[in-house]
Amino acid sequence: MPDTNPELAARLAELAGEVTGLRRLSGGASREIWAFDAGGRRLVLRRDPPAVEDPDAMAREAALLTAAAGAGVPVPRLVDHGPDLLGSAYLIMERLDGETIPRRLLRDARFADVRPRLARELGTILARLHTLSPDAVPGLPDDDPLTDLAARYEAFAEPRPAVEIALRWLDRHRPPSSGARRTVVHGDFRNGNLMIDPAGVRGVLDWELAHAGDPAEDLGWLCVKAWRFGSPQPAGGFGTREALLDGYAAAGGTPPTPEDLHWWEVYGTLRWTILCRHQAERHFDGSDPSIEYAVLGRKVCEQEHDLLLALGLTEPVTVADPLDDRGPGGPSAPHDRPGAAALIDAVGAFLNEAEQPDECLRFHARVAASALRIARRELLLGDAHWVAHRERLRALGCADDAELATGIRTGRFDARMDEVVGTVRASVVDKLTVANPRHLSLPA
Repeated sequence: MPDTNPELAARLAELAGEVTGLRRLSGGASREIWAFDAGGRRLVLRRDPPAVEDPDAMAREAALLTAAAGAGVPVPRLVDHGPDLLGSAYLIMERLDGETIPRRLLRDARFADVRPRLARELGTILARLHTLSPDAVPGLPDDDPLTDLAARYEAFAEPRPAVEIALRWLDRHRPPSSGARRTVVHGDFRNGNLMIDPAGVRGVLDWELAHAGDPAEDLGWLCVKAWRFGSPQPAGGFGTREALLDGYAAAGGTPPTPEDLHWWEVYGTLRWTILCRHQAERHFDGSDPSIEYAVLGRKVCEQEHDLLLALGLTEPVTVADPLDDRGPGGPSAPHDRPGAAALIDAVGAFLNEAEQPDECLRFHARVAASALRIARRELLLGDAHWVAHRERLRALGCADDAELATGIRTGRFDARMDEVVGTVRASVVDKLTVANPRHLSLPA
């Protein structure tokens, strides 16, 4: 495949030798990821977006890779890093063989033998990582996790009653031992950021969210429902929490109590809720327009549902996809056929079926097709959902979600929390019926 960015290829050649096969990879919602060959090596480039929030983050990630390797954590070998590659900080590492796509790891027959061992192996890897003191990597963020999360949420000025319920629960149920031990925390240790082959874990990737914190955070994050990708197994979709903690203990780690682990799972679910909204903001504010970021905005309700599940406030439910019963669409007069609905369906079918020249375009075509399905469902159900939501709010004496969210935070509805939860649950079901009805039926 020819180089897809000659200017980037020329600059990389100065750093690593003659470049061939340069191609951008899918994934990497916050950074560009490129694969290429140079000097007889198979390499990966990670590069910051144009409007990066933390210009020192890439240098910290390079230091983390070095420190983690020294602790026995499998990581790609660092080749080069620096502050300026065509205006962005960058990191070049060796490209590992293996698979990162969760659905392949959880379903393909070639991983059948290793899957039952992975939860324990991941516990072992985390125990090794958590031997690292925060002092091993100067400059790591070290904030109170819940305070930081609340501040990120409030920065959007977009009140969400489900988030308020979760924040209140987390504040009232903080683990007594929280903060007693501080280590390097990977911050994004989960299925999708692990390179795995049929023999086991080859590398832990994507260290950009690493920070100083409670080591139980990494364990809880791995068990968040989002990273199971439909599997009933809680530890990354691979195995049980018990297997994960057994591996952690056998390698010298001190496992959290079940109550503490549950707190961090709820925290992690809320964190992913807010991170999805944070990524979507890059599309909304025009700083980095992207179909991927736009659709992430409609993923927030998936995490709101998972929050209610984690808190025991809802259960899986089967809801029919309104697109399953769609007909050819109503009359288009005075316009010609096909009508708007049929045109949306035709474009979606084209995106799903057309051959795309590279992996990145294939990924974004699938995302775009998903966006069209969301738009189609909203056209079918949006008006009815708005009327129902307004009536639910009116029954609570609220004009809008902002008033309900404020009431939850201030305790105004403490005596009516069953009604509040019912309202929030119904709202989330409506949103998911449009965004992704299948998500409602997935097990907790």
